[in-house]
Amino acid sequence: MKKNPFELFLNAETEQQSVEFQDWMNKTGYALFYDFLESFKKHIKLFRDEEAEQMKLLVAKARTMLPNPGALSPSWTYIWDKLDNMITYKVRVLQAVAEQDRNGDWQVLIDNPSTNREVACYPGLTFYDAAFLYAQFRPELERNEYIRMQKIQTHITEFGERQGIVNHKIVAE
Repeated sequence: MKKNPFELFLNAETEQQSVEFQDWMNKTGYALFYDFLESFKKHIKLFRDEEAEQMKLLVAKARTMLPNPGALSPSWTYIWDKLDNMITYKVRVLQAVAEQDRNGDWQVLIDNPSTNREVACYPGLTFYDAAFLYAQFRPELERNEYIRMQKIQTHITEFGERQGIVNHKIVAE
């Protein structure tokens, strides 16, 4: 049976359990830590208003238990700051939108009007999926970029019809 690294992290309460978890993560390496981070991000995606402080405490716990994730991959050098920022931005969204206004379709747009790159648009999201995407992308905005999360009030969706190729046989008369 495969051990779930995030569950073991959550259940590590004693100093001994924390040390064992840290040793296991450091010995197992990149793949296990990647799985751990994916589970952590999933928890950030799923948390609701009342769980925000608990999520902040989990990042603090991870930072203490695994203080140098950059040793496994340089791209993880600042991962605890990134996850902490994601939680902060998600909390901002949760505080900005009243619970009764969260229903319906939402979308997240990312644009840099100073470049000719295309606008990134993530339509048809639930409020919580949009809040997570906003929180995920917001910390990494580059100069002149902006991010917008908005509720879709009205939309029209149409799908193109696929035209079949008609083979015509030309017959000489």
